[in-house]
Amino acid sequence: MMGGPRPRAPAGDSPMTRLEVAKTRAEAALAGALMVMAILWLLNAPRWFRLALYTEQYMAMALGLALCLLFLSYDVRGVRRDDFRPFDTALALVGLAAGVYLALRYPVLVVTLVGRPLEGIVLATALVALTVEGVRRATGLALALVIVGFIGLATVGHLLPPEIASRPVDLTRLIIYLGIDTNAILGTPLRIAVQVILVFILLGRLLAATGGSAFFTDLASALVGRFRGGAGKIAVFGSMLFGAISGSAVANVVGTGIVTIPLMKRSGFPAPMAGGIEAVASTGGQLMPPIVGAAVFLMAEFIEAPYGDVMLAALLPILLYYIALFVQVDLAAARHGLRAVPRDRIPRTWATLSSGWHFLLPFVVFLVGVFSYGMQPEIAALWALGALLVTAPLLGYQGRRARPSALLRVPVDAGRSAVEIILVTAGAGIVIGVLNLSGFAYALSLILITFAGESVVVLLLLAAAVSIVLGVGMPTVGVYVLLATLVAPALEQLGVDRLAAHLFVLYFGMLSMITPPVALAAYAAANIAEADPWRTSLHAVRLGWTAYIVPFLFVASPSLLLSGAPLLIAWTALTAVAGIWLVTIGFVGFTVRPLGPPARILFAAIGLALFVPPYAFPGAPLLELAGVIGGLGLAAWLYLERRRDGAVSAASAEAGERS
Repeated sequence: MMGGPRPRAPAGDSPMTRLEVAKTRAEAALAGALMVMAILWLLNAPRWFRLALYTEQYMAMALGLALCLLFLSYDVRGVRRDDFRPFDTALALVGLAAGVYLALRYPVLVVTLVGRPLEGIVLATALVALTVEGVRRATGLALALVIVGFIGLATVGHLLPPEIASRPVDLTRLIIYLGIDTNAILGTPLRIAVQVILVFILLGRLLAATGGSAFFTDLASALVGRFRGGAGKIAVFGSMLFGAISGSAVANVVGTGIVTIPLMKRSGFPAPMAGGIEAVASTGGQLMPPIVGAAVFLMAEFIEAPYGDVMLAALLPILLYYIALFVQVDLAAARHGLRAVPRDRIPRTWATLSSGWHFLLPFVVFLVGVFSYGMQPEIAALWALGALLVTAPLLGYQGRRARPSALLRVPVDAGRSAVEIILVTAGAGIVIGVLNLSGFAYALSLILITFAGESVVVLLLLAAAVSIVLGVGMPTVGVYVLLATLVAPALEQLGVDRLAAHLFVLYFGMLSMITPPVALAAYAAANIAEADPWRTSLHAVRLGWTAYIVPFLFVASPSLLLSGAPLLIAWTALTAVAGIWLVTIGFVGFTVRPLGPPARILFAAIGLALFVPPYAFPGAPLLELAGVIGGLGLAAWLYLERRRDGAVSAASAEAGERS
């Protein structure tokens, strides 16, 4: 997340201090301008002044502002700093100038690009180079190396073996195409970022500034804090709610983990487990409706499907993900004797809702706009933003209202937060541009299909591995764009449903956030928990086990994506929940008492049989029937064991009273 402490100039400050203050004020002005420009664009403000602007002009201006902010904020090591640095300031000014120049000259350049004018070559070179460097500073080396690698591939791809060779591309054509063409930097990923995602970032920041994040944490505490392992359940429920706002795994960990992780540790959860719970709960927020994360907006555009359809399709798998996590936390708490949060620390449910009900209003407005009025998600989000802007400052939360100064900082903080997503999507656009120009994407699809022997199962396993490997150290949006371009087409060619194919690669790209060796969300949680990062990420993998299995199942059975007859969908959901419960008992090794290895294996095997959707493959109905019979048998055994334990406890209590 961008932002940080703001230096204040004392009386008689030095010239360098005055420069630092000026730089900080310039950052604030640029960040605020970025968000104001996004809102004005959604309101169609250019038409107020009878201006006919290309969308690409707005995109270029937003990219220029983001580049300027990035180089003012981060030094060459990618560290956030507030001091004045001449070299970085010069890069910032070049980035801003390049974006502004492209915005102003775009109507002319778009016509003359075929002739490869010198101004186009210089401008495109500057934009591509600054974007790659900006991506490196904002997100780390991994994505920047991927972008540079693909650019290099475009220049030498024609020298590769004929089976994987790409078309020869002239260097000047490549540079102009990548820097100015609408299929590269100014392509779909950046357009979705500046037209759609920015307003959601602003909505999330406004919710946090007006008390929304505190409300969701309190609501989670009120609903689940009074049960065993209540601190862990607060983390699961609170991060799920906050994830519906933020849509970012690491931001979710930082935003809620500073409260939930210490609370879990005080309640008795081991530090690595506390970090793992928070990391898994926060990672799932990237697919939690109604916002469903930045990558899903791109998915809706790539597969040319309404956003509402994609959101509904993602609903059941992510609910299964959270149910599995919740059950694991509950059983782990029972096994380790972890109690509820003390009652004096739990807010009252009705008092919490009556004080913060208006924080739920934006979600209602958004869903009504999307499903009842067919609005585009960014327009529905704009209405939700308006509803929150009217109610939250007036009503506040628990008697506290946001100060006007805090509200004025919201667009500034949102603009700083938006820089990373703008740079990542611009970098992803470069990769897409290379693949479009060179034709390498088609060759890679053929390679994957050939290697898999045209077996869907083998291709899915290969795609899952490639997705996790490509996701190492990269933000989810960047991972998804790569996978949607390189891997998803191969799945589609072997008959996998388009939506299922894209959700499949998104899930495994998302899992890079908790999967070693570079698990960004798990490592962020480990830092807060003061735990070993490797142990924390291993806990996260175990806690998030459903996300490694469910994608294979919804590829085989669309009913998990809410496609099909209602009764079939309901039955699939019911058996999946029952299967998750039994498998989780096997994983944790505890139910009414600790279980030995044979019993754990039995629970897990029967749970997996139940988990498999009907008609997923030939023989699946028989497997599920066996799971139902076995599940009923285990449920009856658990019921009898609980009754026997209750009778033993009652007899012990009676004997104690007599004595």
